Amino acid sequence: MLRKQLLYITSDALCAYDWDQGGLGQGQTFPASAVGLDDFAAWLQDTQTARRDVPTYLLTDLIEEDFQHQLLPHVRGKAGRALLQRRKQQLHRDTPYRGSTLLGRESTGRHDDQVLFFALTNPSLLQPWTEALEHLRVPVAGIYSTSLLSVALVKKLSITHEHLLLVTQQSGGLRQSYYEKGQLRFSRQTLAIALDGVAVNIALETEKTRQFLTSTRMLARGDVLNTVILAPAAQIAKLELLCDNGVEVAYHFIDLQLAGERVGLRQTPALADELLLTLLGKHPPPSHYPPGTLARYYHFRRARNALYGASALIGGSAALWCVFCLSSGISADAATQQLAQETASYQERYRSVMSTQSPAPAKTQNMKVAVTLGQMMASQAPEPGRLLGMLGTALNQAPQVALSQLHWHAGQPAARDTGSLAAQQRASLQGGSAQAGIPVAPPQALRLEADVTMPNNDYSAALAAITAFAQTLARQPGLQVTIEAMPLDLRPSVALSGKSTASSPDSQARFTLLLAWQP
Repeated sequence: MLRKQLLYITSDALCAYDWDQGGLGQGQTFPASAVGLDDFAAWLQDTQTARRDVPTYLLTDLIEEDFQHQLLPHVRGKAGRALLQRRKQQLHRDTPYRGSTLLGRESTGRHDDQVLFFALTNPSLLQPWTEALEHLRVPVAGIYSTSLLSVALVKKLSITHEHLLLVTQQSGGLRQSYYEKGQLRFSRQTLAIALDGVAVNIALETEKTRQFLTSTRMLARGDVLNTVILAPAAQIAKLELLCDNGVEVAYHFIDLQLAGERVGLRQTPALADELLLTLLGKHPPPSHYPPGTLARYYHFRRARNALYGASALIGGSAALWCVFCLSSGISADAATQQLAQETASYQERYRSVMSTQSPAPAKTQNMKVAVTLGQMMASQAPEPGRLLGMLGTALNQAPQVALSQLHWHAGQPAARDTGSLAAQQRASLQGGSAQAGIPVAPPQALRLEADVTMPNNDYSAALAAITAFAQTLARQPGLQVTIEAMPLDLRPSVALSGKSTASSPDSQARFTLLLAWQP
């Protein structure tokens, strides 16, 4: 377990204990005087023990401790906390050491909260010690009360009485704490009148406490107050003679040696101080009283330790990552060497196999280029099939159009040539690799001469049919249609001749279209 310092403060002295490896060390007592404060400061500044950086817990055993039971409306959240804080200030204005604990709720009426308010009403008893701790920057973890800490002692001793009065003899005097169903309701400290080491006024003080509890209605008339007294085994027989059971009081005794074993003490304590200090050292609860600025060095220490821990974690993670990267690099080098050996083996096998083969007529690269060019020409070389398919679809939709001649050309459309067909074919073969579909498919042109049927020499109907036929072709994607020659020359420089009064038989008129298509 971590090292700690436990300071037991009474009205006239401070007793300091070292807590190390789960055990309570020997106490060092300092009187509440100027000399005692100087000795306490020197004890803290001892360079060999380095106590100034050890977490410190203050356990108070003072007679000036007040307990009040109050009923508050059942309010939660921010409003409830503000109400609780106001009530604390109203009840104990003159001390910063005040606190509260919720006991439960009323079973009738508004079901108000039962709250126990407690405070150290004389903070000047703590002030000299706390000023010395703050001056030396000692990390104070919390300020505790023996009355509130004795709740854990009752649980350790397995005392289950409904109305319990726990009587312990401590350094500050005789402490009497009243518990109802395991919850602290009241505590008081009185001076012990000892005779041969035995507190002979226990019975008298117990009766005073019982009368107070009855008058404040914390103990109903007729309820039996079970009084449990912690004492050394040598004193129990004498105490039994002094404490007589009555109608409303029943006495029980517990040996301090048995209590020490229950708590985990290695030796039998003389007072209950060591029982409470052991409970505080093993399982410190949240601070009973707010330490205020006194706890800032404790928070600094926790933050520093957290940073150290985070740094160690990051450093350890970085070291592990470096080891992982180094091992991965070694594994990668081994794998690279293995791959290099396999590559050399495969190359040797390839050379061995190729040495038995006859010489190839061409290099592999040239063969690859030839295959690529062949595949490109097979897929992209110009051919009139698709263009003729488009033309056939349009002819099916125009029955009045009859095809006469076709002139197909790969590449850009050639100028209209009135010469022989052989001359046009020679022109179509020019263009080199671009006309062969390398590297992309070339455009194609198709010049067609066709006849359109003219019933009664109706040129208007013929022109409409030609226009509709051209528009049908132009709807094909990538196809441009140009009308090069019409059956009727409509140019303004040409004279028209003929008669329209005489009826004529059906005839045909020839026209020429140029189809330019980009695949």
